[in-house]
Amino acid sequence: MGRPALSSGSTVETAEADYFQNNPPPKEFSQNKQLVRAFVQRHSEQGRRVALVTSGGTTVPLENQTVRFIDNFSAGTRGATSAEYFLENGYAVIFLHRRFSLLPYSRHYSHTTNCFLDFMEIDQQGKVTVKNNYQIGMQTVLQKYQRAQTEQTLLLLPFTSVTEYLWSLRDTALSLQVLGPNAVFYLAAAVSDFFIPRDRMSEHKIQSGDLNAAGLSQGTKLVVDLDPVPKFLKSLVDGWAPNAMIVSFKLETDPLLLISKAKKALERYSHHLVIGNLLLTRAWEVVLVSPGREEWVRLPNHGPDPTGTFAFESGSVLEIESLIVPKVIRLHDVMIQQTCN
Repeated sequence: MGRPALSSGSTVETAEADYFQNNPPPKEFSQNKQLVRAFVQRHSEQGRRVALVTSGGTTVPLENQTVRFIDNFSAGTRGATSAEYFLENGYAVIFLHRRFSLLPYSRHYSHTTNCFLDFMEIDQQGKVTVKNNYQIGMQTVLQKYQRAQTEQTLLLLPFTSVTEYLWSLRDTALSLQVLGPNAVFYLAAAVSDFFIPRDRMSEHKIQSGDLNAAGLSQGTKLVVDLDPVPKFLKSLVDGWAPNAMIVSFKLETDPLLLISKAKKALERYSHHLVIGNLLLTRAWEVVLVSPGREEWVRLPNHGPDPTGTFAFESGSVLEIESLIVPKVIRLHDVMIQQTCN
């Protein structure tokens, strides 16, 4: 059963209307809308589940013609890795990601301590080839990538700013409504909590000699006046995707706060699952917090990988997302069964 729709005139609904009215959509919004509609229709007709995976951090521009911005911590590792495991489990994936952050499959050869050119060599005929010790690993990754391309199960949607992210999230969620409970939202992106409204931003680059613009004070210091970003998770849960499974993430640095903050988020937004992780241990342990249940997921012999090797190159590195995603899918199975009954 779906959740009750937002009541007209509610605080959440008003904040949503104000935000989207005063912050215009990204330039490629119409084009992306068409891509999403076609993607969802294709997989709806095929009876395939769809996961919307968000990934990477959002920026907060300080100028309309942006030179300076506030960034949010995230390289997109969790999202890009998890997207691969959803694909391996038969889901189609809409990957809403920060531009230039990690992408599914190519992540194995980018954003690493090794340049991707180190995997290649020039043979005696002058042809570029993959070095022998990387052949099997690269073949495995390439086969999975080509399968996703052939079956058209992976759609990449980029964003940079928090506004671009929210426009894309809302529109994609509305498009996914046709799937009902067969859609899952895996919200791994690091979304900014604060922003500068467009009407308070300087149009041009802020000059160091003139800081009396866009809520910025004059003098030798740059003081930025930020507004809180409306909590759109409530809109997503109650209005944009009332029948889908919603999974959010909670990152903390204090282990004493992690579970309590995850429980508060679950209670506040009434969604299905919060995945809690700590900044220093997020690569090898997380806690899954759902109504009435807490479950820690840890890698065996957990700890940072001292070799810096990749899962597909060495075969020796177990990624925690390979444990997280199947558990999310099992919860999704239960939710769909309960909905059907």
